[in-house]
Amino acid sequence: MSDVAERAGVSKMTVSRVLAGRNVSQATRERVQKVIDELGYVADAAAGALSSGRSEFVAVLVPSLSSSNFSDTVRGLTAALSPHGLQLLLGDTDYRLEQEELLVRSMLRHQPRCVALTGSRHTEATRMLLQRAGIPVVEMWDLPSDPIDTVVGFSNSAAARAMVRHLHERGYRRIGFIAGASERDRRGHDRMRGYVAEVKALGLGEPRVIRLGDSPITMSHGGPAIARLLDMWPDTEAVMCVSDMSAFGAIMECHRRGLSVPGDIAVAGFGNFEVSWCCQPSITTVSVDAYGIGVRAGETLLAALADREAGEVQRRKAVKIDFTVIARDSA
Repeated sequence: MSDVAERAGVSKMTVSRVLAGRNVSQATRERVQKVIDELGYVADAAAGALSSGRSEFVAVLVPSLSSSNFSDTVRGLTAALSPHGLQLLLGDTDYRLEQEELLVRSMLRHQPRCVALTGSRHTEATRMLLQRAGIPVVEMWDLPSDPIDTVVGFSNSAAARAMVRHLHERGYRRIGFIAGASERDRRGHDRMRGYVAEVKALGLGEPRVIRLGDSPITMSHGGPAIARLLDMWPDTEAVMCVSDMSAFGAIMECHRRGLSVPGDIAVAGFGNFEVSWCCQPSITTVSVDAYGIGVRAGETLLAALADREAGEVQRRKAVKIDFTVIARDSA
């Protein structure tokens, strides 16, 4: 900054005002900007954050960047926030609460303007850190009963129950569920709980649950899981899978066994991933607007920032996202 100021014949304060977009004459701004371009000067954002108490970053944590759903949510956040000069500082928690805590500690050192994180279950330390940070926080993809601040999501349990009702309405009575074995994917666990609750509510007998595979669940988990399900309950008429990925693997295993889908067994998924409509047969699934979750989360954070700047009292609120059961050929 000293080099820019000397060559432009202005003070460092004037350079700082130009960089911050504050009021200086147009001639001075153009002269300073020309020197900045000539020298290739890039302002120290960390120093600026220390002096202003603000940064241009929004900290965003997702369980897995390899998931197209969470990638779509990140795109939605970017679409909402980038026009306002806010950029994302991304972290991948790998479905681990302790990893989430480490990332939150690290990201808060960069003084983000606000935080968006996935899910409603966190370590006590994570909750405390975010509550004490004094910045807007939004939890996505869930509807927690005790939110940290604001929420943009839906009930995974209710969505699973809706799928079980759909299968029941199609005439299926002996319905199984394929889940992951890990407790780390709490949204998957909530879907399993929803399945169990609806099976009992409909009087369909004992739940038929197979838990296999670590998070994140992939296509490779579906085949072994449905094989185990059919070994234990060979009269199963339909199976709901915790995701479209495992549903695709299950359908491929049915093909290998010479089983017709849905003639011999119906298969349903969750997530409306691209594979669900590319598969043959196409997969009946639960669709959630992943991109829309990101957009609404971004809009919620922007509104919270505006309220704080206006000195208005903020109240916790929840933005409920709709889900839809999409009936396709597999069930």
